[in-house]
Amino acid sequence: MLHQIDAVPALALGENALQSLPETAEKRAEGAPILLICDAGLAETPLVSGLTEAFSARKTALETHVPAAREPSAASISAAAEAARGLKAGLIIGLGGGSALDIAKMTAVCAHPQGASDPMSYALGTRILDVSLPKILAPTTAGTGAEAASTCVFSAPDGRKTWAWGPAAKPSLAILDPVATATLPPHLTAWCALDAFVHAFEAATNRNAHAGVHPHAHAALRLVAAHLPKTLKNNEIEDRQALLLAAFHAGVAIDACSTALAHNLSHALAGLAPVHHGLATALAFEATLPWLVETPTPALRAAAAALDLPGPEALSRFLGRLMDQAGIERRLPKDFRSFAPEALRDEALRPEHAPMLAATARAASPEDLLAFSRTLLALA
Repeated sequence: MLHQIDAVPALALGENALQSLPETAEKRAEGAPILLICDAGLAETPLVSGLTEAFSARKTALETHVPAAREPSAASISAAAEAARGLKAGLIIGLGGGSALDIAKMTAVCAHPQGASDPMSYALGTRILDVSLPKILAPTTAGTGAEAASTCVFSAPDGRKTWAWGPAAKPSLAILDPVATATLPPHLTAWCALDAFVHAFEAATNRNAHAGVHPHAHAALRLVAAHLPKTLKNNEIEDRQALLLAAFHAGVAIDACSTALAHNLSHALAGLAPVHHGLATALAFEATLPWLVETPTPALRAAAAALDLPGPEALSRFLGRLMDQAGIERRLPKDFRSFAPEALRDEALRPEHAPMLAATARAASPEDLLAFSRTLLALA
């Protein structure tokens, strides 16, 4: 069987790497204005003000766009794309967490003269992303790996999560600057890093997994395991850089092989009520991993070996220790108390979540999903 890893974005990695952004962006925009899309929480910070001042000093036309909502949606993408078209932008910069990066990726597609202006035109592969304005992505969290992947996640007008994907969604350059993550609170650092860990694990062990992705996925597993506890203890730049690199490797891995059951349940939880994706994913992974390793596979054995564990049976204990070291509180928001387990199971079975369920190495029945749903909702 032929396996494939698509092109990996060019990467600038290192302390203060973002200082090179104004010069690099100016060259890639080729004289056209630039639209910077960033999280609302970043807009008033020295990070953004310093960048805008640097662009101004170079007399480079730059406009900052802050999405109205925290989570990416078809409406927020359309608004950003309208701003890009009005500016006649020649380059999109995404700065922030996975939400800002996904909005930037879809904006670059929808604002392209040959692109469809409505992001829903691309939902669930209706139309593959094949054209895009140039874009540079700079994550300020180390988790989603959006800067390395061709998938964009956003909410449809009815509020449900949907996806669009294609090679054109990838940036021409990803900038990983650990200084940009240094003020991330410990709980968010942990949630994001565990999201990257699960990305890597699922990409390396699901039905789509192949040997070509293992160097990326296994490297991400080792980096998170080694550097997350140290980051939370000492907050050193070199450890945060390692977590950024882990998220990037994991993004390459899921771009090639997708995710699986833990992400199916994580997205299902988000379909019921608001919850941080990294937290939901970590809780879903802990709830399902003992069931998964009951049926060992060569890929599960390889993942365990990458973490210097004797076999798959040791993975659940290892994960529990890592989550304890990261200070993960096993609790969902109170909003989930109003939902019956059947509601979560039914959400997990929805068509938009089906690819993750189908990719899982062990087939999960509706009864299995109901059992997992009981376990998770008991945490609310």
